[in-house]
Order: sequence, then C-alpha cells, then structure tokens
Amino acid sequence: MDSKIAAESLRTLYEHAERYRTVLYWRPIVPGLNDSDADLARARELSKHAHATVFTGLFRDEIASYYEAHGLTIPYAETARRKIMPEVAERRILDAFEREGSWGALFRKTSCGVAYAHGEPDYNGHYGVRELCEICQSEQVAMCHAAWVKPDLVNVTREARGLGATGPVEVNHRAIVVEGLDEPPR
Repeated sequence: MDSKIAAESLRTLYEHAERYRTVLYWRPIVPGLNDSDADLARARELSKHAHATVFTGLFRDEIASYYEAHGLTIPYAETARRKIMPEVAERRILDAFEREGSWGALFRKTSCGVAYAHGEPDYNGHYGVRELCEICQSEQVAMCHAAWVKPDLVNVTREARGLGATGPVEVNHRAIVVEGLDEPPR
C-alpha cells in the first residue's frame, strides 16, 4: 500500500479523535531501507498526528530472513526480544528524538504506546523491564509504577504449569521466568 495513503489516514483520524486514539506504529525499521534522515523527519512529522508513536525493528525470524536474502551477516546470534533492531539504528532515532524536539510521545513497545494514548498503565507489565521505560513519558512511568504488583509465586506457578511450563518458575523484579513455553502461552 502506498504509505502516503496511510499517512493521510493517520492525519485525518487524529483530527477527528474525540472518542478514540491514534498510534503511529513505525515498524519495521530496517537499517539502510527506511532509516534515512528523510525517513526520521517524516516520522517526526507524523508523530504530531498521533497520541503515541511506537517504533521497533523486525521480528527475529524476519531479520534473519532479510539479512540472509541480502547476503548480510546476521547481527545477532540470539536475543531475548521478539522484535529487534541494531543498536546503532535505535540510537539514531533516540538522538533525533532528543535533539530535534517537537516529537510526539515515543515508545518501544506497542502496549506501552497504546496504554499511554488511553491514559492507562501498560497492560503487558513492561514496567519491570526498566530499559524499555527509559524513553517513556514520566507521567506514564509513574502510572505504571503505581499499578505494578509483583505476582504471587504460588499462583504464577499454578498457571504456568497449567499451560505446560517445565522446570523452576521465578518471579523477579523484571519478569516471570519459565521454561518449556512458546511465546503465546508465555
């Protein structure tokens, strides 16, 4: 689809957003394909027509396929994140965000941006992963902090076992750690 159509739709929706919220889902960002200075400037302009902007890279399998198809060395042997982008690309975006000002609210995770746009705490509980929150609006971090409750290990273990988890179950300040579950049940 022509991205001009999507951009105009975003602007139009934002102008009439009395009962809903708009989120600029800026993905996937692929180095050398859509991360030029002009692309950054365009995203900045579009962010003014959204209640939140979420940016991220490709899914792990997509990035592997993309790099492989183009004869490039895959930049990551393994990663804990589902959607990834090279650190240098993320740094360029964050530097542009800090340097140029007048961006809308910027987030790394979709649930964070959607929650912010609706004035709610993050429904996926990313608050425990502080490096995701470092770019969040301070009022959003405070809201997520106030809503965050460390889950009870007994309940988490029971639910995890019901989904097929194996091995020890851990609840720490960042996450619930389980073994033997694919991503959807996790």
